[in-house]
Amino acid sequence: MAAGIYKEGLERTPANYVPLTPLRFIDRTADVYPERTAIIQGVYRQTWAETRARCYRLASALVQRGVRRGDTVSVMAPNTPAMLEAHFGVPLSGAVLNAINSRLDVNGLAFILQHSDSRILLVDSEHSAMAQKAVAKLPNPPILIDIYDVEGPRNEAVGVLDYEALLAEGDSAFEGVWPIDEWDPIALNYTSGTTGDPKGVVPSHRGTYLMSLLQLTDWAVPKAPVYLWTLPMFHANGWCFTWAITAAAGTHVCLRKVSAAAIYEAIAAHKVDHFCAAPTVMGMLANARDDERRALPVSVRVLTAGSPPPATLLEATASLGFAVDHVYGITEISGTPVSCAWQDGWNELDGAERARVQARQGVRAAALEGLQVVDPQTMHPVPKDGRTAGELVVRGNTVMTGYLKNPTATRQAFEGGWFHTGDVAVVHPDGYFQITDRSKDVIISGGENISSVEVEDVLHRHEAILYAAVVAHPDLKWGEVPCAFVELKPRAQPISEADVIAFCRQRLAHYKCPRRVVFTTLPKTATGKIQKFLLRQQTGSQAAIIGEKT
Repeated sequence: MAAGIYKEGLERTPANYVPLTPLRFIDRTADVYPERTAIIQGVYRQTWAETRARCYRLASALVQRGVRRGDTVSVMAPNTPAMLEAHFGVPLSGAVLNAINSRLDVNGLAFILQHSDSRILLVDSEHSAMAQKAVAKLPNPPILIDIYDVEGPRNEAVGVLDYEALLAEGDSAFEGVWPIDEWDPIALNYTSGTTGDPKGVVPSHRGTYLMSLLQLTDWAVPKAPVYLWTLPMFHANGWCFTWAITAAAGTHVCLRKVSAAAIYEAIAAHKVDHFCAAPTVMGMLANARDDERRALPVSVRVLTAGSPPPATLLEATASLGFAVDHVYGITEISGTPVSCAWQDGWNELDGAERARVQARQGVRAAALEGLQVVDPQTMHPVPKDGRTAGELVVRGNTVMTGYLKNPTATRQAFEGGWFHTGDVAVVHPDGYFQITDRSKDVIISGGENISSVEVEDVLHRHEAILYAAVVAHPDLKWGEVPCAFVELKPRAQPISEADVIAFCRQRLAHYKCPRRVVFTTLPKTATGKIQKFLLRQQTGSQAAIIGEKT
């Protein structure tokens, strides 16, 4: 066969094959732009030369303290310079980076530290007391290292030394411990636990490398972007923007606390041109007080994902001058390899219609190999009619290697050769898919399926409503009926339950309308996603009774 001539003398060698990893981005950027500003936090500045030196010193110091290839090193901190440095320094020691949700309670933190076999925990002083309580619960606790951030508190030390002292032990000329195989793990990211324990998602060097470059190409990020960290870096490694912005030789603007005023101030002070935000953060910006807002000195592009953004919110944010791109992703696929790719004709649509099509999750990016909406029983694709719902499944090289210490969950997630997202979606005639719900969020009332997202979209059109979440409420006659939890805008006129129900009945089939409305402050994750499982527990829905899927 002709193919046989390509089987000899064309072997893989160090000259033509180097395992893919996003860690090499920092060397290229520091070599080419050593004096360019890498990190900004308040008045603090750090160049790329300084950042590289600190990352290698961190790696060297960890190795000197006994960290070996495949160990887990954890970090719990807000979006700070130390958190960013850990994304390079920890894996450069050969260890796996475990960036932990800074909003966890003591038990949640203790579970992750024990499940991951964490050797060392770098902890911001704001969270040191909780870390101390968590490690006290463990039979083999990790070594604690205190991080004293330039804008953080200086609470009493709980570690054996502080972060700067640790770096002083290291050597900036350290060569690094590089992956032998690009399939090697680079990080460990835990999903949000509900009534069960969270699962440990393991991405590879290869997957995060590809996702980092995908983020730059799919979003068409220019050279030297100024990127504001509103998205937590612990959330899927900041959708891999920790590494992507470094590859683009950009500037990381760290934001320790997220608020509308802080975002507007950072944009004005540093000419921020890119950031990522959940719909709830966009809601903050759209509903900010006049004294909190600042004129945008440059064009600011926003990448939004998480819960499906209401079309009204997209329209309101665009009216402020933000250019919003809608994407989709979850921790298990290392970021957001699906986006609502813009079509030329959409510029001619009016604002409301443009926001409606933009609210769809969209299509796969070039570096995602497969995306389908399928009947979960047969795995056959659903018709492209915008009505027939199925499960969204994906496949590709950015998908995780699996769940740590959980082969059963891994096998179930990859059943049929696809990763099962658990999201319910439809496919429109143009091939763009749109999430209608999470599988556990579908409300079945009298045998009819009700999309909570559809009801929420209507609620968000009410001028007084800031955030809305709809879950199932048990009902003796219908089995389940919709219950709306509503958070009002800060300066909104009071409205009643009857007002909200009447508003919905004018815009929805009556069986889809909420039967109960609860006015409250909605519980949210650190990434701004509304924690529906807590609301389901309040209503006693069937999903809460049988246990949440983690």
